[in-house]
Amino acid sequence: MAERLLIVEDEDTLRESLKRVFIREGYEVEVSRSVEASLTMMEEQSFDLIITDIILPGLDGIELLKRCREQNPEQLIIVMTAFASLETAVEALRSGAYDYIIKPIIHEEIKRIAKNALRECSLRSENILLRKQIEDRYDFEHIVGKSKTFVSLIEEVKKIADSRSNVLLLGETGTGKELFARSIHFYSSRKDKSFIPINCSAIPDNLLESELFGYNKGAFTGAVANKRGLFEEADGGTVFLDEVGDLSQHLQAKLLRVIDDREIRPLGGVHSKKVDIRLITATNRNVAKAVADGAFREDLYYRINVIRLEIPPLRERKDDILVLAQYFLEKYAHEIGKDVRQIDDATGKILVDYRWPGNVRELQNIIERAVLISDGTVLRSEHLPEDIKISSSFIAESLDRALSIEDYTKEFITVYQNKFNEQQLADMLGITRKSLWEKRKRWGITKK
Repeated sequence: MAERLLIVEDEDTLRESLKRVFIREGYEVEVSRSVEASLTMMEEQSFDLIITDIILPGLDGIELLKRCREQNPEQLIIVMTAFASLETAVEALRSGAYDYIIKPIIHEEIKRIAKNALRECSLRSENILLRKQIEDRYDFEHIVGKSKTFVSLIEEVKKIADSRSNVLLLGETGTGKELFARSIHFYSSRKDKSFIPINCSAIPDNLLESELFGYNKGAFTGAVANKRGLFEEADGGTVFLDEVGDLSQHLQAKLLRVIDDREIRPLGGVHSKKVDIRLITATNRNVAKAVADGAFREDLYYRINVIRLEIPPLRERKDDILVLAQYFLEKYAHEIGKDVRQIDDATGKILVDYRWPGNVRELQNIIERAVLISDGTVLRSEHLPEDIKISSSFIAESLDRALSIEDYTKEFITVYQNKFNEQQLADMLGITRKSLWEKRKRWGITKK
């Protein structure tokens, strides 16, 4: 739809000339020769941009500007005048004009200013819409789960979301730590500022330091210009450090300084800069054990562990499995364009009985795949991967045979060692990789 302009000018020749220019550019254009007539027109219709002269019969353009801004603070207005003065320009801009142009009017110049104003307004509106969509997406109402443990966790998060305190999120891979971090940010007074997530294990140590702190020109080979770090970019907002347990001792010391002093110093810089950030960290490691082993600084651990939230694995939230599965089914059915609407009882039982070593992320991927290959309105067991069905049947068979814990573990390792890697197998059994290796050695189980 064409953008609508209102031109307010008492000089007939200029008014009609500007009207023709903007109509040729594809705009819908209305014209007026006085403020009073313009205000009447604005009661009946809205305009994307108003271009007004300052010197007009009756009320002047500055008064029009003020009244427009009272009715609509976002109204775009460009002011024209033949009597250029610094005082007039300052008054117009202070009253909310987008720009100020001096007569005689050059058509190319006023077209450029109008185009820039409308583009900037469009981007601002789009940004507001996107931010609202993001806020809605990470609202606590959109975190799916009905189990008592999960509902209690959400209530706890709501209580601490708007504090300045650092938060440590603990949980296995795929439990939704970043989702909770984003929800904390968007539920806080910092929601209009940046949320910057950083995966500490995905970036090499030397590169991570320059990403976090930035650098000055000449700090190292290839540093041809100054670069702001992510801590500085997040000033006033939230920084989410995922896998914080993987930070090197060197970066742990620098992070400790940021938390204590609330300031950062770019690489190669001599002056520190104050930053106001809320720090949320997360890890799937046992940080307390890492502290005891000397792999993680004890003083840093106490700084980041002001508020600790433990996100339970999906296998401990069995009441949520079918709720999440239905949520993902509806989501992907809509996105992919399939008519699948429900999960049959047998498939639901398989999903509930499975241990979900990859947690919610694994469930999400499996439901997406199942929806993609489904051909009806019901999701059935044949749409699930074989290893999930085998795992479910193995548990049922083990219960029927009344296996001891040792026999169950031995048979589980034998059956699944070629289907899962060492870490997944250990996670599924609820043991460490070292313990898994020791059991193999004791029972003489070799990998094929």
